[in-house]
Amino acid sequence: MSFRVLNNTISFYRKKCDTKKLLRYSSSATHTLKIAERIKQKRNEALLGGGQKRIDTQHKKGKLTARERITLFCDHGSFVEYDMFVEHTCTDFGMDKQKFPGDSVITGHGLVNGRPVYVFSQDFTVFGGSLSSAHAWKICKIMDQAILVGAPVVGLNDSGGARIQEGVASLAGYADIFQRNVLASGVVPQISLIMGPCAGGAVYSPAITDFTFMVEDTSYLFITGPEVVKSVTNEDVSQQELGGAKTHTSISGVAHNSFNNDVDALLQLRHFMGFLPQSNQFPTPVRMCDDPCHEDVPALDTVIPPSTTTPYDMLDVVLSIIDERDFFEIMPKYAKNIIIGFGRMNGRTVGIVGNQPKVAAGCLDINASVKAARFVRFCDAFNIPIITLVDVPGFLPGVTQEHSGIIRHGAKLLYAYAEATVPKLTVITRKGYGGAYDVMSSKHLRGDINYAWPSAEVAVMGAKGAVTILYRGKPDLDKREAEYIDAFGSPFPAAQKGFIDDIIEPRTTRWRLCRDLDLLETKKLTNPKKKHGNIPL
Repeated sequence: MSFRVLNNTISFYRKKCDTKKLLRYSSSATHTLKIAERIKQKRNEALLGGGQKRIDTQHKKGKLTARERITLFCDHGSFVEYDMFVEHTCTDFGMDKQKFPGDSVITGHGLVNGRPVYVFSQDFTVFGGSLSSAHAWKICKIMDQAILVGAPVVGLNDSGGARIQEGVASLAGYADIFQRNVLASGVVPQISLIMGPCAGGAVYSPAITDFTFMVEDTSYLFITGPEVVKSVTNEDVSQQELGGAKTHTSISGVAHNSFNNDVDALLQLRHFMGFLPQSNQFPTPVRMCDDPCHEDVPALDTVIPPSTTTPYDMLDVVLSIIDERDFFEIMPKYAKNIIIGFGRMNGRTVGIVGNQPKVAAGCLDINASVKAARFVRFCDAFNIPIITLVDVPGFLPGVTQEHSGIIRHGAKLLYAYAEATVPKLTVITRKGYGGAYDVMSSKHLRGDINYAWPSAEVAVMGAKGAVTILYRGKPDLDKREAEYIDAFGSPFPAAQKGFIDDIIEPRTTRWRLCRDLDLLETKKLTNPKKKHGNIPL
């Protein structure tokens, strides 16, 4: 209420009411004005976070503030904030004299590309973004709502970890968040964008979420920091070497990709969200497609080299079959012998898995198996069709692989494909050898449509190895190898047994897959009823 309105009202009551009533109203209105001013003051304090000095420090590091990040990520003017006035409840160590409205996290919901998304953004300018019980409660609140309404949860992480002054209360807050991460898993997409420090118990929430992205040079993830590592193992290591973006995107596989800076990361994340459904109850998003989906792609006829041992880039195949060559690759710097990512076919989101002959001849190893398995399970959880491009000579041999558990880890990919009930389309471009052929979405794992190019070879192993075993100690191995190639170095044996639905010209691949996806849109397949399976973790 403005002072002008108040004065006009008082004048009215002077004419119409007695003095006591006027005094009561005047007192009440003054009290309301005081509350309004206090609300305005608190709101301004909340908008300023930890203060201008700390905001300037954040900017000097090349980082946006928590609010700036939300503004850039959400559609203009769409963000609705919750719990702006919540404050921590800690009274120890003088904390009762240090309070900021909203505490150290901003929570709410907004629109991204016109679709609802729940967002929390940790504010490093307030207590270093550390997690208090109030901070955790705010995050849990939006996660609960996201599950109820069916909308993705995006966390913009920039936190120094648990708030030491609160002791076990902050640890309890982390556990509350972890529990909701698990309950939301497979129900709504969960994405973590690491935009600053993330250490100790804080790292486990991003690890549970579906996708974890990082910002180069300004973000890091680790359980114990360099000082603790130094004291325990006597190793000298920097924060970036221990848990920076380069480490986690290329060595550990903890993060799915990294981006140049905050702005690049948030814009890329907006693009990424366009591929995902709202929840497991929503269909995959479909957008208008101007790229013809009923025509041949002649370039595909020249992808496969004449020699079966010459490498080629499977990304050439991927970009040729998807709409507008728009492929969002996941984990491009890790386990490069397999490609995973999202594209669209005739406007519809699809997940793509493909062996990469350019790296280790496309063999499946431990890292590639785990990388692909988790992606396949995400696609299956959210009803995203899976297209598999096969050129695999087998599992990578070696003592290190065997001793590190290639049997168990390779079985994860087998389990993921066998469990999946979404539409599964497979194209064997060249080699499909041994157990790796089985694992890569073969007809035997309930593949819906399985194609082979004329260059495909489906066999237990390559001709040279097979002849060495079959004709050990016998002459004319070269001649016998040629005979083996004639018999098994083609897709005909598999097609004759019904393991391949058709042998197709490469140029026809795109329109055939688009046609098949239309057909399989109404596919209904369920697994036997159970609490859950026991994937070989």
